[in-house]
Amino acid sequence: MSRPRCVVAEPIAETGLALLREAFDVLELEPGADLRAALADADALVVRSATPVDAALIAAAPKLRVIGRAGVGVDNVDVDAATSAGIVVCNAPEANVVSAAEHALALLLALARHVSAAERSLRDGAWERERFAGIELADKTLALLGFGRIGRLVASRARALGMRTVAYDPYVTRERIAELGAEQAESIEAALAVADVVSLHLPVTPATRGLIDTKRLALLRPGALLVNAARGALVDEGALVEALRSGHLAGAALDVFAQEPLPADSPLRDAPNLLLTPHLAGSTVEAQDRAGVVVAEQVVAALAGQPVAHALNLPFVPEDERRVLEPFLPVAERLGRLAMALAEGPVTRIEIATAGRLASTGSRLLTSAALRGAFGSGNDSLNDVNALSIAAELGVEVAEQHRAGASDYTNLLAVTVRDPAERTVVGTVLGADHRAWLVRVHGLPLEIELGGRLLLLRNDDVPGMVGRVGTLLGDAGINIANMTLSRAAAGGDAMMAFALDDDPPQSLLATLATLPGVVAQPLYVRLS
Repeated sequence: MSRPRCVVAEPIAETGLALLREAFDVLELEPGADLRAALADADALVVRSATPVDAALIAAAPKLRVIGRAGVGVDNVDVDAATSAGIVVCNAPEANVVSAAEHALALLLALARHVSAAERSLRDGAWERERFAGIELADKTLALLGFGRIGRLVASRARALGMRTVAYDPYVTRERIAELGAEQAESIEAALAVADVVSLHLPVTPATRGLIDTKRLALLRPGALLVNAARGALVDEGALVEALRSGHLAGAALDVFAQEPLPADSPLRDAPNLLLTPHLAGSTVEAQDRAGVVVAEQVVAALAGQPVAHALNLPFVPEDERRVLEPFLPVAERLGRLAMALAEGPVTRIEIATAGRLASTGSRLLTSAALRGAFGSGNDSLNDVNALSIAAELGVEVAEQHRAGASDYTNLLAVTVRDPAERTVVGTVLGADHRAWLVRVHGLPLEIELGGRLLLLRNDDVPGMVGRVGTLLGDAGINIANMTLSRAAAGGDAMMAFALDDDPPQSLLATLATLPGVVAQPLYVRLS
């Protein structure tokens, strides 16, 4: 069999390429090459920031199963389109955090001491010591908007310079900010009002796009400095130019821009006291090497069906949780298939419930497995990545529940479908070999292996039922591998479950439905 094919659209470190070559046939594209044509039979794609991976490109790659972004952001990848297509999107979110933090500090130091302008002046033959007198950063207040990995590294390095740090991040608690040596600002406006220097470390969202605008720039103290090595779209560039020209803002340093490369006619090029670098924050030898290795590891893991630590559209489950979880993945898939087979009308909701230790593990994977079982018939493209989005496209609500206790079993997994009645099947694993078992259907307790060929009959609890059904199966040449009985009470609602060695013909199922005492259409389903 031929090996999977990986297209590398932009250069990555040789160490990363070596990892990819061990697992794939690797095609490294030259600049200007036809990426769409290269992806026609590709299983994996690796890009950096310059290659747009949009919905049209994804649609042209029918075999693609993983997209690796060698870097932190995935702004150039349509993650939603990839998810709908069942493609894992992964990146290297920590590969360049040190480099980015160091670059932000380098910009700040260069800005505070006019390094770039003074160097140009000296080369032009001048000697302007008074003109380029700078400021000390010691005892100045640094406002960090965003206190994630990079923001925290900037804070630690700024403390070494003697700076006071305030941080605004709605996702980090006051206690955690204090533990890391900073003070919490209650709002963006509060942080700007006390800042001598502002450094941006936020993602671009509808709420943060154009965040630093005319109104917020006016909140800064006269003579403040601004550094942005995060995302260009965070800053209203026109407002920034005006604040620099007016002198309200003493200086700014930008490594990122709303449009990249920066257009030749951009007003930023002529703005005073503005230091510009061409998106260099992550461009160190160490960061590029690290990003290539990390994304290569992710891509290899994704195609091998192994955990992907930095998948954007697939949950990562720690190894200790995965050991508990993995035996239940086939249980979840088979329960999903069985529950859907029990439905008698259009399903509007599927609920996956866990109990016992299982309730503390990565339930998203169990949910995806149950949805694969429910919707997988005739849909080969359905997988853990797109299961939820396919359910949404079908108009099926998906819910999860977790309970502490599991009654008579260490762990339980239940799948319920609403059609609009609720139909619930419950399973677990038994034994050292983790055999999948069905333990409850329609509220009736029973125990039978959850696999192979399964026949379920609901009936009245009356004498002779087992004999009549067994005789019909025997006359048809169908061997019973195992069976179990259950009832709510003597003479009440009951159920028979048969594990069969052969597929019963439809005519036999129709005959079983006519037996006296059978109260519902018999259900036959192949589970494995």
